[in-house]
Amino acid sequence: MSTNVSPAMAGDTTHPHATNDVAIQLQGISKRFGAVRANHDIDLTVKRGTIHGIVGENGAGKSTLMSILYGFYQADSGEILINGERKKIRSSKEAIACGIGMVHQHFMLVDTFTVLENIMLGAETHSLIEPSANDARGALQALSDNYQLSLDIDAMTGKLPVGEQQRCEILKALYRKAEILILDEPTGVLTPQEADQLFKVLDALRKQGVTVILITHKLREIMDITDSVSVLRRGEMVAHLKTSDTNSQELAELMVGRELQVQDFRRKTPLPAGTENGIEVVDLSLRDAQGKLRLDKVSLQVKRGEILGIAGVAGNGQSKLLEVLSGITSPDSGTVVINGHTITADKPINPRQLREYKVNHVPEDRLKLGLVKAFTAAESSVLGYLHQEKFSWRGLLQLSTIKNLCKKLMENFDVRPGNPNLKSASFSGGNQQKLILARELEKKPEVLLIGQPTRGVDIGAIELIHQRIVAMRDTGCAVLLVSVELDEIMALSDRIIVMFEGRVVGELNGADADKATLGLMMANAHESDAA
Repeated sequence: MSTNVSPAMAGDTTHPHATNDVAIQLQGISKRFGAVRANHDIDLTVKRGTIHGIVGENGAGKSTLMSILYGFYQADSGEILINGERKKIRSSKEAIACGIGMVHQHFMLVDTFTVLENIMLGAETHSLIEPSANDARGALQALSDNYQLSLDIDAMTGKLPVGEQQRCEILKALYRKAEILILDEPTGVLTPQEADQLFKVLDALRKQGVTVILITHKLREIMDITDSVSVLRRGEMVAHLKTSDTNSQELAELMVGRELQVQDFRRKTPLPAGTENGIEVVDLSLRDAQGKLRLDKVSLQVKRGEILGIAGVAGNGQSKLLEVLSGITSPDSGTVVINGHTITADKPINPRQLREYKVNHVPEDRLKLGLVKAFTAAESSVLGYLHQEKFSWRGLLQLSTIKNLCKKLMENFDVRPGNPNLKSASFSGGNQQKLILARELEKKPEVLLIGQPTRGVDIGAIELIHQRIVAMRDTGCAVLLVSVELDEIMALSDRIIVMFEGRVVGELNGADADKATLGLMMANAHESDAA
C-alpha cells in the first residue's frame, strides 16, 4: 500500500505558471486549533474543469482544508493560488470574489424565504428588491438551462425536498459566478435517487468547465464521478491518485492506514425456537398533521438477539415508525409492545420512560434530536440521562463525573478529538455520530432503535459502529435498524422488511437478500414482475 504523492498528479508546485490548466494550488497549508493539528503542510493541485475527490476519516482535516480555501479559516502557514495567482482569502466574500463557491453539509438557507430570495440574498443588483428579483430570474433561468438545475424558484425553500434544497445551494454559488465549487458531504442526506440526480448535475458542471471539489466518505461515489482523488489521514496528505488508477479497497486502506476486511455480520445460526420478542407491532397506523396516512397497519416483530433491518426509499414511513417506537409520537391506532411495555393511542409512553425501560434510541437526525451543538461534548454525552442522580444531585450537574464518562466514551468509540470540553458543533459529523452511539450503547439497552447509524461516517468508523451494533445483538438485545444504505442493511440484518408508502410490502431473510430483489420491493414492483 503506497502512500507516495504522485508527481504527475501533484503538479510542479514550485512553478505555478508551468501549467495553465490548474484551477487551485495549495502549498504547505498548516492549521492548528489549540493542541489539535488539523492540517499539516498540505499540498494540493486541482485541474480546471475536473471533479476532484478528497477523502479521509472523520477528523482527518478535509472540511478544515476546504474552509481555509473558502475563507472561513486562515491558515497558520502556506499559500493559496487560484488560476496561477497567489491569493489572500480572509473571508467567504473574498473567496466568492475569487470565483469560489461552497455547498456545506448542512445547508445555509432561510426556510421561510423562496428559492429566489435565498439565491439573491446578499447579491442584490439594485437597492430595490423588485428590479433585483427580475435580474435574478433571468440569470437563474440561464443557469438552470446550462447546468440541468431545474427548480421552482418561487417555492418556499423549507418545504422543498432535501435534494432540491441542495440544488438551490448550487444555484446560489453559480449565481455568484463561481468557477470553483466545493461540495462537503453532498449526499449525506440524499436518497439514492437524489444522489444520482446530483451526479448528473456535477457532470454537466464539469462539461461546462466548472471545477468541482467533492468531499465524501462514500468511495463508490469517488469511483463513479471523480477524475482524481486525494487522501487525507490525521491532518496530512498521504496520496494523490488518478481515479482510474485506483480502487475502493486501496482508498479505504490509505484512509485508515491499515488493511480492512469485508465482514458479514449476519447471524450464522438461527435463533432458538420460542425466543421472545423485544418488539411486537400490530396494525400500527399514523396520520400526519395534514391528515396523510404515514403508517398503514404496520405489523412486525423483532426477537431478542436479532437485527431486523428496514429498507425503503426515504419518506416511506421508516422515520415515523422510529418516532412511534421511541415515544416521540403517539400512534393513531394499533399496538406496540416494546420490552414488555405497551404503547397505544390511549396509553402513550414518552422517551424518558422508554429509556428507563432499557429502550435506547439513536435518532436519524443527530443535530435535531441527538445532541445540542452549543453544548460541550461532555454535556451532549449525558443528554436524556441528566435526571440520574450520578449526573445531577439536587439540581447541580456533577461535572467531574460527566467529563470522566465522556472521556471513556470517546476512547471506546475513537471520537476525535478526544476533548470533552469542546463544543459539540466543533466535531465533524461522523464524530458527532460516534458520540451519540457511544452514549446510547454504553447503557446496555435491551432494545435498540437505530436510524441511519453511519450517515456521514468514514469507512473506518463504519467498521467500528457495525461491530458495536452486532455486539449488542449478540448479548441478546433486540435491534431495529433503519438505513437507506442497502449495503449496510444486507451486511447487518438477520431479517429485512421493506416499507413502501407506509406499508410493509415484503420480508426476506438477510442471507437471501440481494440489491436487485430489494430494489424491486422498494419500488413495490416485485409482485407485478413475478406475475
